[in-house]
Amino acid sequence: MIAVDMDGVTVSARDQDEALLNSARRVLHIEAQALATLADGLNATFCRAVDVMRGVTGRVIVTGMGKSGHMARKIAATLASTGTPALFVHPGEASHGDLGMIARSDAVLALSNSGNTAELADIIAYTRRYKIPLIAMTGRADSQLAEQSDIALIIAEVTEACPLGLVPTTSTTSMLALGDSLAVALLERRGFSEEDFQKLHPGGSLGGRLLRVGDLMHQADRLPLCRPETTISEAILIMSNKQFGCIGIVDEIGSLTGIITDGDLRRYMGPDLLKLTAATVMTPAPKTIVSRALAAEAMQQMDSFKITALFVVDDGKPAGLIQLYDCLRAGVA
Repeated sequence: MIAVDMDGVTVSARDQDEALLNSARRVLHIEAQALATLADGLNATFCRAVDVMRGVTGRVIVTGMGKSGHMARKIAATLASTGTPALFVHPGEASHGDLGMIARSDAVLALSNSGNTAELADIIAYTRRYKIPLIAMTGRADSQLAEQSDIALIIAEVTEACPLGLVPTTSTTSMLALGDSLAVALLERRGFSEEDFQKLHPGGSLGGRLLRVGDLMHQADRLPLCRPETTISEAILIMSNKQFGCIGIVDEIGSLTGIITDGDLRRYMGPDLLKLTAATVMTPAPKTIVSRALAAEAMQQMDSFKITALFVVDDGKPAGLIQLYDCLRAGVA
């Protein structure tokens, strides 16, 4: 394909593609360099911001206008999903009643590249009036926002990646990354665990991957169990009643010593089967899993050994039973 540029010069499609790739690489390099500079400039002020956000008994209110507002929404969502209660408040709506969403037990994180965004004025004044901690995220240390704040996180002067130097690109990327840094630092400071994360992300494939075996297993009187001396006729009645297609064999102290499955019964099929004992038919040392293991691990183990159920054993004793169907139904992948 041959194209003609604005000066009437023919340009090949290959040249056009190379120009596009060079433009994209330039943007990424500019933004990557800005993030490296931002990381190198972090100091004790960042730590103070984390401590303030961790110490509030209410929520972290995140606010910003325009593109900074879009970044603020994402930062609020990231904070909330990692254990720091957070809420986005639009500065325009705040001036028309939504200031009531900000409590004295909260802290405010306000984003503005220039630091002189007019729409933030009412929120700034509100925090000063009621002594609500105000953390600024801005590109100018001499701005109104920075000077009025309790803590100012200054994004080093950046070059916007667009050729006009006007479209918020590098500055918003820096804000977003700094917001992620705050969220992760708070997560680590709080000791936020996988279990905590799963509680806040119960839906979808992410929630499924974080489920524990103990969350899905059948337990207590639902477990099919018998002693080694139990006859197969009795064991089959228990298996049929519990409807798991297997039965666990436990010794005199309640430890799991074996398992009988439908496949085991078929292998011993004969006229004397019902007279045999569980100890004769069982498969000793069955595959097991602990309740604290991830459900995804149980699913992987069942798939690996071509089985459809696992006894859950804690401290040597059966605590539950998990089936492949339980994992699939819960969205474990």
